[in-house]
Amino acid sequence: MDVHWRFIPAARNSYAALYAACEQEGFTLEPVGAPAPDVTCYSLNSLTASRYLNEIRDAPCVTIVGGPHATACPAEMAKIADYVIVGEGEYLLPALLRSLKKGGPVPGGVATANGFVPADHCVRLDGYPPFSTMKGYIEISRGCPHACAYCQTPRIFGPYMRHRSIDAITRAARRFRDARFVTPNALAYGSDGRTPRLEKVKHLLSALHHKDQHIYFGTFPSEVRPEWVTRDAIELVTTYCTNTRLHFGAQSGSDRILSILSRGHTVNDVIRAVELCLEAGLEPVVDCIVGIPGEEDEDQLMTARLVEWISQRGRVHLHRCIPLPGTPLAGKSPRELLPEVERLLGTLALKGRVTGSWGDPTRRFF
Repeated sequence: MDVHWRFIPAARNSYAALYAACEQEGFTLEPVGAPAPDVTCYSLNSLTASRYLNEIRDAPCVTIVGGPHATACPAEMAKIADYVIVGEGEYLLPALLRSLKKGGPVPGGVATANGFVPADHCVRLDGYPPFSTMKGYIEISRGCPHACAYCQTPRIFGPYMRHRSIDAITRAARRFRDARFVTPNALAYGSDGRTPRLEKVKHLLSALHHKDQHIYFGTFPSEVRPEWVTRDAIELVTTYCTNTRLHFGAQSGSDRILSILSRGHTVNDVIRAVELCLEAGLEPVVDCIVGIPGEEDEDQLMTARLVEWISQRGRVHLHRCIPLPGTPLAGKSPRELLPEVERLLGTLALKGRVTGSWGDPTRRFF
C-alpha cells in the first residue's frame, strides 16, 4: 500500500513528526503536490484549510485528514474525507494505516461519515521521536492548562502538560547546529504549566549546552508567558542559550479583555516582562491581537498604547483576531479597528517596530 503526504508548507513540522511515527511502523509518507494512490494524508490548519477542501473531496484515492482544523471540525471534514484523525496523530495515523492495509476496524479517535468514537489514550512524547529523516523542530512539551479563548492548542492536546525527557531532547538537538523547540511555554518545561519549576529548565538547558551548538529557547517557534518572565528565568536563558530575544504574548492592553480571554495574567505582568528583558540585554518580542470580539473603543485604544510603548523598547508581532473553530470565540465577528489605531499601526510598521497582519482577516491568506 503506497502512502503519500500532501505537502503543505504550514504543516512542515507535523510532517516531520508523523513521518517519524509512521516510519517506525514500516510506512513511508512520500511527499506529493497533489493527491496520489493509494492513500494521501493531509494536515490542515483552520486558516488555510479552505484551499484544500475541493481537492480532498475530489481526490482519486483514500484520503486521511488531521491537524487543528480536522480536530475542531471532524463532522464537517468527514463529509469530504474518508478518514479524519481527531487530536494527536503519532499513534492514530500508523494504527489507521495498519487497519487499512489489513482490512481491520477503524481505531477510536478516527471519524468517518459513519460516526466517531473518541480515542481512549494520549501520546507519550518519548514514545515517538520528534523527527527522523525529515527534520523538524523539537517538541519538548505538549498540552496547556491555560484555556485562552482564541487558542486551539488546549482543545487539541488537553489541559495537562506532558514533557519529552531531557535525554530524548538532547539526542534530537545534537542533530542540529541551531536547535529550536516547540512548546506552549518554554519556561514551563518539567512543570504543570501553572507553577514554574526552574530547576527542571536548568537541568534541560545545562544538558543542551554544547560548544558546537546554538540553543534558541523561548523564541521562535515557541514563546513564554509574561508572568513567567523573572530575573531567575532570564538568567537561565542568558547563561545557556544563544538567543538575544525573548518572545511572549501580551494579546491585549486591557485587563478587562485579558480576563474575558482567560489569559491568566495582567497588563502589568507584560510591562514587567519587557522591563526585565531590557535589564538583561534581551530584546522583547511581544504578540498582540487587535479586533478581539467584545472590545470596546477604550480597550482597543489601551492595546494601541501598549503596542506603542513596547515598540519603543522592543518589537511587536501583531495580528487581527481570527476566531477559530473549536474555541470559545468561534463564530464571533472580529471588532473593526478604529481609524486612529490603524494609522498608528501603519506608522509603527513603517518604522520596522511592528510586524504581522491586522487588515481584513478574510483576505489575510489569499
